[in-house]
Amino acid sequence: MSKFWSKLLKQTDPYIPGEQPKTTKVIKLNTNENPYPPSPKVLDAIKQATDESLRLYPSPTADDLRETVASYYGLKDNQIFIGNGSDEVLAFSFMAFFNPGEKILFPDISYSFYPVYAKLFQIDYELVELTGDFTIPVEQFFNAKGGVIFPNPNAPTGVLLSLNDVELILQNNKEKVVIIDEAYIDFGGESAVQLVDQYDNLLVIQTLSKSRSLAGMRVGLAVGNENLITGLNHIKNSVNSYTLDRLALVAAKASFEDEVYFKEVCETIIQEREKAASTLRALGFHVLQSQANFLFASHPKVDAEFLYEQLKERNIFIRFFKKPKIDQYVRITVGNRADMQEFFDVLKEIV
Repeated sequence: MSKFWSKLLKQTDPYIPGEQPKTTKVIKLNTNENPYPPSPKVLDAIKQATDESLRLYPSPTADDLRETVASYYGLKDNQIFIGNGSDEVLAFSFMAFFNPGEKILFPDISYSFYPVYAKLFQIDYELVELTGDFTIPVEQFFNAKGGVIFPNPNAPTGVLLSLNDVELILQNNKEKVVIIDEAYIDFGGESAVQLVDQYDNLLVIQTLSKSRSLAGMRVGLAVGNENLITGLNHIKNSVNSYTLDRLALVAAKASFEDEVYFKEVCETIIQEREKAASTLRALGFHVLQSQANFLFASHPKVDAEFLYEQLKERNIFIRFFKKPKIDQYVRITVGNRADMQEFFDVLKEIV
């Protein structure tokens, strides 16, 4: 800690991402990346955009991409915001819609970036305890003083909240913004985007990192009432007008235009997830019902940290969270068929 650090910097407790091994000779099931490549149309679009135009700034308003996303969801382009990954969009949202002194609500077991942002932007927050089966207690999110945010499906549990329950939370927080973080919605959930025209307090945040295989491009988006989108643009243009580069913009646009490939990949991952869940249960694991591209599991006789370390020694990376209530669980990204087969071959030896 340097003497030159500000008081705010000294109080930060930064987010710790999943390990990124320096070697490629590993099976990487720890960061929820898509095991399949982007659409061939995406790769073609990137190649075509790799020309002398890279000397020019990209569009600060991402008009082409916003129009494509708006058309995809049957909305207007002024209801779409584009950012540099969903984490940036989340950060802008905390700044735009939550106030110091007004306590926001989010689950106690959830995306660990939320408390990081709350502390960084000096937003008061209250953790709402999940139920014993890791579901969100809907009524406890009613009448929030400062607003509500939660992932759906939740992370790291993968548990999905129904759209009816999402509506209940919206209806009981009409004067505050409710943010639904839908990073994993394409793997079995029903998106709240369809509710945007009904609720002016709803902001839905999505990413192209998971279901669209573009984690390396850093593209996130928000969908909401035009007044919320205007607010996000005020924050963005106070920080960095050019959040997405030219290649990311064309890659994202091409991804939304290849619906067939997108659906095929999602369906393949869903099938592999269900197969993996059955195999884990046959090995004695307790596995939560996931609607994401990962599984959250525990074993009654095998310590979670021991399991994580043993797999790591064999160059298989999964995620372990040394935190209360979940320190006997591991999170396992759904990989391709070959990776999952090798994972289970090793896992059977350990268990």
